[in-house]
Amino acid sequence: MKKNILKQIFFDENQHWESFKKKHRDRIRPVVIKEVERFRDCGNPKNGFKLFVCEGCNDPRKVPYRCKGRFCTTCSLGESEEWSRLLTEDVLQVNHRHVIFTIDEGLREIFLLHRHLLKPLMDEAAKLISDYFGKKAKVKPGIIAGLHTFGSQVNFNPHVHMLVTMGGITKKGSWKAYDFIPFQMLRKQWQTVVLKLIRNNLTKKEKKKVQSRLQKAFSKNGEGFYVYAPKQRGKIKDQLRYIGRYMRRPAIGINRIEAYDGQYVTFKYIDKKDKQEKCETLMVEAFIIRLIRHIPDEQFKTIRYYGMYSRRSKSLSKKLLAAWQQGKKRWILKVKKTLRRQTWRERVISSGQKDPMVCPHCDNYYEYMGEVCPEDGTLKIKVALTKEARSYMERVIIHLEGIKQEPEKRKEKKEKRDRPLTSEEDICQLSLFNVS
Repeated sequence: MKKNILKQIFFDENQHWESFKKKHRDRIRPVVIKEVERFRDCGNPKNGFKLFVCEGCNDPRKVPYRCKGRFCTTCSLGESEEWSRLLTEDVLQVNHRHVIFTIDEGLREIFLLHRHLLKPLMDEAAKLISDYFGKKAKVKPGIIAGLHTFGSQVNFNPHVHMLVTMGGITKKGSWKAYDFIPFQMLRKQWQTVVLKLIRNNLTKKEKKKVQSRLQKAFSKNGEGFYVYAPKQRGKIKDQLRYIGRYMRRPAIGINRIEAYDGQYVTFKYIDKKDKQEKCETLMVEAFIIRLIRHIPDEQFKTIRYYGMYSRRSKSLSKKLLAAWQQGKKRWILKVKKTLRRQTWRERVISSGQKDPMVCPHCDNYYEYMGEVCPEDGTLKIKVALTKEARSYMERVIIHLEGIKQEPEKRKEKKEKRDRPLTSEEDICQLSLFNVS
């Protein structure tokens, strides 16, 4: 399996992440250290695994646990694909618009320094759309909002992506289509909302520091902040799948990293000004700084649901629409559809790869035989279906624990070698080596 280049950048023999932690430890958010180190250990059998054995040739296969972290490129890509798949089945089968709310470049640093403003930013964007639909069409739309804090160059650029139903539910429980969003008009309203949001949520001292930025953002953007809502074309499911993947994508995909030589990282990006593909080269430390800024705070939800899709309204809205569509014979809701997350095997097969549970040696199937989990810092056998499986897993644990202890033993030996001579025993041992 090809090694993850992002893991190399952070954790290879140059130890960039360890050096970075020592240099900036007081300035790094605890959640960043937690997520990066989860990423480091992702897919390592030393953190637990499931054992599968081929029923034909008895070939053993260890499938390590994944970290499911928010920084891990492997896990976030899988979660993005699965979330977009579930999204296409769960939302209403009606046209949706992909609406994007951005802010002025000069305000980005304010949101970086005051991350508590990011949730209200999402709330206010959704409220602006909800209020518009409520006034003009007298309906409650369904809104799914996703926060991106990154731009194409992995710079800090907070903006809100929204998936908005083109229509909504009326007070009587019927569906009413409405396919018009005046994003030119919304631009000025959005500008007012963002500037007011910053002023209302900062202290006097903080406001004083950013006042010049606020004034500049207002005078520089005569038409308001950029709001875009292109009409979607093609099949509804394809639209939803694409937008869903886009909303949940990581800050940078490993396919965008072009080169790493131990000290510099080169990655490609699309320049929004001229739509051309370009490359940028950064020192590893600068690259790490850009990346870790996009790790959200603990418990922060980068995807939120509003209107008909909110937790509070979703079940009631679906009941009302189910009754409405029975009378109208217009099917916009999959009433009897039961959603289920795909297994790891199903996701691999659906991505076009070979069934991972088919043995490459004899084409028979692998069978689940046991599981090893970490417990109190050591690996323990949780499940063993046969004596042979238990014996094999015990040998694997001994091997893995040995690998784990080797660096610790080397460190212990070095400390013993370097410690000052204080005891008679130490002096005696040293004198033995000095005898000619």
